[in-house]
Amino acid sequence: MITEQKVKALLADMESDLIERTISIKENKLGPAVCALSNDFPNHKQPGYILLGVNDDGKIAGMKWTDDELQAIGNVKSNGNVLPQPSLVVSPIFKFPDGDVVAITVTPSTYPPVRYDGRCWIRIGPRRDKATVEEEKILTERRSSYAKTYDLVPALGAKLDDLAIEYFKSGYLPSAIDKETLRENGRSIEQQLASLRFFDTREQCPTNAGILIFGLNPEFYLPGAYIQYVKFKEEEMNSDVDYEKKFSGALITELNSIDDFIKNNIIKERPVKKNSFQEETICNYPFWALRELLMNAIMHRNYESNSPIYIYEFSNRIEILNSGGLYGDVNAQNFPNASDYRNVVIAEALKTLGYVNRFNYGVKRAIDELVKNENGMPDFDLSLGTKFKVSIPINKNW
Repeated sequence: MITEQKVKALLADMESDLIERTISIKENKLGPAVCALSNDFPNHKQPGYILLGVNDDGKIAGMKWTDDELQAIGNVKSNGNVLPQPSLVVSPIFKFPDGDVVAITVTPSTYPPVRYDGRCWIRIGPRRDKATVEEEKILTERRSSYAKTYDLVPALGAKLDDLAIEYFKSGYLPSAIDKETLRENGRSIEQQLASLRFFDTREQCPTNAGILIFGLNPEFYLPGAYIQYVKFKEEEMNSDVDYEKKFSGALITELNSIDDFIKNNIIKERPVKKNSFQEETICNYPFWALRELLMNAIMHRNYESNSPIYIYEFSNRIEILNSGGLYGDVNAQNFPNASDYRNVVIAEALKTLGYVNRFNYGVKRAIDELVKNENGMPDFDLSLGTKFKVSIPINKNW
């Protein structure tokens, strides 16, 4: 945690390009600042700092901050407008005679380029500006020397022709990149894919994320890249199978198919008499909660495994099972309040495509929706080590 002595040193340092000073907590001010420091274009490999309540000349501006404002500042990390999700820490309020100061510590991203609202921002000396095509290319090439998550690893042997490029151009780019950048000339399709981590320029092939999101046949390169749904007639697996379906293909199209399947084949409603004069409609499972827990499985599964994601529907519950246990900073003690991402590009893609609203929020809201719908608490089995399983009880009044 940053100390008051460190803040005083930062206030006195007018030369460093690792420090940004501002008196605004509006997201359209903080977002580009966080993005620029995350990109670490000068390659300092050191944290950068945003000092809130400080004028450009380094003088404290006489402002007062509240705890609610600190929480709003922290939302810049979780609301998904800065992608990939930045690593930042908001300090307590430091009270000086001339006013309050809050320091935001921003760690350089290992997955550049980082974008705010589709724009890539960088900082060089006192200048913070939108990255040019060449500057963005430098960030893209630098990423290959950093630690990778599996979805960033090149899918060796795959080619550009293995991707559904039209889906990328028409279905993804307009949501991921701002219009001004899209109007700029000079970017090849490989550069466009690489800037969003779907193509490896060193190996000249798609990444695993590119294959998963846009691949014409993802299973050819990643044999477990599909979702298997099985409906059993009773409460156990030894009962007869009523129906089964496999979802394979590019996630950019399969996610919509999964959405429709949940709505039309799993979610059911029926009227129940409330009293002699009224009826109320109940549903077996709340759509949003079921969808969110499935998206969580897609986002966090271990794609190195040949085992698919399983959705088992029984007469009294639904189970979702995926390869990959709790990851990184998440453990049985802090789940679901902590977050870490086994697949940073997949997580970003689900946010860009609108299937995830905010990071580190969906599971908690899904629990609330299930309790509200009278399904009760889902059962998260965190003891399986290499797998993650959630069991969702049916509405107790069904």
